[in-house]
Amino acid sequence: MLDQILQTVILGFIQGLAEWLPISSTAHLKVVEHFWGLTATPLFNVTLHFGTLMVVVFYFRGEVKSILSALVHLDFKSEYGRIILPIIVAMVPTAIVGLLYVWFFEDTLQTILAIGVTFLVGAIMVYVSKTGKESRDTVTYAMALIMGAAQGFAIFPGLSRSGVTISTALLLGLKREKAFKFSFLLSIPAILGDLVVEAYKQRGQMALQGFGPTELAIGVAVAAVIGYAAISLVSKVVASKRFHYFAFYTWLLGLTLIALVIAGY
Repeated sequence: MLDQILQTVILGFIQGLAEWLPISSTAHLKVVEHFWGLTATPLFNVTLHFGTLMVVVFYFRGEVKSILSALVHLDFKSEYGRIILPIIVAMVPTAIVGLLYVWFFEDTLQTILAIGVTFLVGAIMVYVSKTGKESRDTVTYAMALIMGAAQGFAIFPGLSRSGVTISTALLLGLKREKAFKFSFLLSIPAILGDLVVEAYKQRGQMALQGFGPTELAIGVAVAAVIGYAAISLVSKVVASKRFHYFAFYTWLLGLTLIALVIAGY
């Protein structure tokens, strides 16, 4: 029981922290599974995804309420009404890239070597985001398409959703506060879609398999608390122009994983 709870806490902590920091939760969970044998059951994965969704909705509850109100009233001219269509536009390339990954690449890019290489690619993108010029206040449809495609590529283990979308927004010239906010609001429909797809894929394997209601609740609680703190941290780091610092961690981790694979681990 204690071992199960400890495993739940560890997995919840990793999910909550790495989902929102630009360091890829999927890749970290794969690494932990490979080297330490900690695995999350299908039901636990779906539950953590739901917890992840609730965290970002709660953090941006004011913005989400304003967006839903604008949508109900078909108000596309207010501050939050103006980002409804860009979010919808962005979801098209996100879905296309995600489907292409599932159809053609999912089985080949799950190795530790592939994850190590992808960490390096993501690190480069996060690092060069510091060169972006803050010249835009609004997200155009063209920017939304590019950011949506970037978010789609975040399905690759080693690429972070927040990392690629915030970096892309900054490189496109969006102001930092807007880049942070749009990135996370854009993640809500993406995570919801991911949750539905994951639940459908695992519909025949949703038994508890060792994770009882207590463990599930603990995992979600840990992921929620850590996730909320992680979003707050990203907000401060983006505002202070230090977002690119995360690249050093993923560079180091990527090189370490590649070295371990070469060494035969």
